[in-house]
Amino acid sequence: MSREFPIGLTPPDWLVRNLKPQRAPVNRAATARAAVALSLPLAIGLAHDQPAYGALASMGALSGVIGDTADAYRMRIFNIAVPQFFGAIGVTIGAAVFGHGWAAVAAVTGVALISGMISSIGAVASVTGLLLLLNCVIGAGLPLPGAWWLAPLLMSGGGLLVLALTLLAWPLRSGVPERSAVAGTYRTVADLLAASGTDDYERIRLAVTQSLNESYDIVLARRAFHHGRSPDLVRLLAQLNAVTPVVEAAPAAHQQGVPLPAGIAAAVRRLAETVETGGTGPLELRLPTPADETARAVDHALRHAADVVTERSPDPHSLDDRLGRPAALRVRTARATRNVLLSAASWRYGTRLALCIGLGQVLVSTVAVPRSYWVALTITFVMKPDYGSVFSRALLRALGTVAGLVVAAAVLTVVPRGWWDVPVLMLLAALIPALTPRGYGYQTAAITPVILLLSDILNHQGTGLIVPRLVDSLIGCAIALVAGYLLWPESWHARVGDRLADAVADTAGYVELAFGDAAEPAARARSRRRLYRDLSSIRTEFQRALTEPPPNGRRAAAWMPLVVAVERIVDATTAARVRVKQGATEPSAVEISTIARQLRELSEGLRETDVLFAVRTGLTGPSESVLEPVRQEVAVARAIASPH
Repeated sequence: MSREFPIGLTPPDWLVRNLKPQRAPVNRAATARAAVALSLPLAIGLAHDQPAYGALASMGALSGVIGDTADAYRMRIFNIAVPQFFGAIGVTIGAAVFGHGWAAVAAVTGVALISGMISSIGAVASVTGLLLLLNCVIGAGLPLPGAWWLAPLLMSGGGLLVLALTLLAWPLRSGVPERSAVAGTYRTVADLLAASGTDDYERIRLAVTQSLNESYDIVLARRAFHHGRSPDLVRLLAQLNAVTPVVEAAPAAHQQGVPLPAGIAAAVRRLAETVETGGTGPLELRLPTPADETARAVDHALRHAADVVTERSPDPHSLDDRLGRPAALRVRTARATRNVLLSAASWRYGTRLALCIGLGQVLVSTVAVPRSYWVALTITFVMKPDYGSVFSRALLRALGTVAGLVVAAAVLTVVPRGWWDVPVLMLLAALIPALTPRGYGYQTAAITPVILLLSDILNHQGTGLIVPRLVDSLIGCAIALVAGYLLWPESWHARVGDRLADAVADTAGYVELAFGDAAEPAARARSRRRLYRDLSSIRTEFQRALTEPPPNGRRAAAWMPLVVAVERIVDATTAARVRVKQGATEPSAVEISTIARQLRELSEGLRETDVLFAVRTGLTGPSESVLEPVRQEVAVARAIASPH
């Protein structure tokens, strides 16, 4: 018979959220690549009686495995190759100052500042900054074998081995990740239509937003290499754009509160199969006869999507990018450089990271801590800005390290150094991509024994590594929590509140754009996509804040309904636009301006406080207007922002 925790022993919600594993399928190809990429260099090193060289190459392969997160092959080149180049620079700098006392402290702290600043550019830059600092810390904390150029060469070679294994299937699977992503978006849209009028609609709508974001990122990133010249990519982008009217019609169907006929979702799933297989033949959807204006909107959107999906060669000149095609690499590089140098956020984060790293380096330079590079490694991982809350990462890092050290202790005790390390490393390496999607704590538990095994091959300390590594990890977590989290004036409101205020103001602009005479369909679609993307990012920030203890976690829980309310306003506006397109009466300019003004008042109120505040909630207008649902949702949002 199960027994509940006594009230005093019930774990708090924020702790449960931190420890709960995320559901994710195991990527078998990634596990196989990790096993081969980490064990092969060590096997080659053992075969040539140079296990230390093999361990260095395996360390480089480990960073490549961690950075291999993209789906499209061209993006994998950037995600792995660019960080490896900067990682080589980092280990060269670190090795040059190894054993030089305060010069090493200054050098590593300076690299931390640069690493933190460039991490704010984007996903690839974030991994690049991480590897730059990690390798610098390793070079400054470990005596590396061979000439000064050998360690950078070996570590970069290990990372490039991961890239080579990743690209083996490229000739056979060129374009497959992009097609799979677009087909996956169609399937999530089918699930959304099937959930119309049910309680599952809101949850699936979030999945649609995420899927659209990922698909546009993959397709547009690859299209940037071709500058619009690839017919396959033009077709994929046309297919992705064609699903937008279907997504726009979904809120109008959901507002009716009645599930759509099953044939609607089935038709979208047939379109998904056609996208994935690249079919171009005639496609009979067998759609039910539309009975009202909303059903006509869904029917029209699906038939348009079917025409686009089966079209062999869409006209690239008539194609509008819903998010805008990425600029040329030279332009993006100049823009990113300018943003890094002039952005207060990049300087603020770079300073925080440099302060924490500097404190850690000073501590281990003045206190006898053997092999103390682990302190700085811990700080680097915990302080990553795009990897979640610093508090929860410090907590999970500590717990994951303890679990990983248990495994490492068993390996270092039972397994003799030599050829037995190869199959053990193969097994441990395969666990990294398998456990990483489960959460940061699980990833830490998987990486820790791998790093300790490779470190032991370099240092031959055996189980003597275990206790120092635990102490170092706890010291690093403590420094990150105190110097990088508690002592900074950046409250939760500063991280999230202003962004939510911006989204509310953008929502006001979208209401005006949706019914403006001069607005083109492509401009409306771009505005809506960007707004949904921003709201998705804000929701992620709120969910991260929920993993923090009070008051931040409690404040996030209180404000989360406001995020949902803003999303519903965007949905209601889109549904009203669909109804107007199908023949409903256009709302008056006074109605539109009144709603926009109310939203801007709400936005300004959010900027001025980090607690809920009183607002006026009275909104009136013609009850038969298409904007009546929008007015209701705006009133709900303003009511949520009032103190209770």
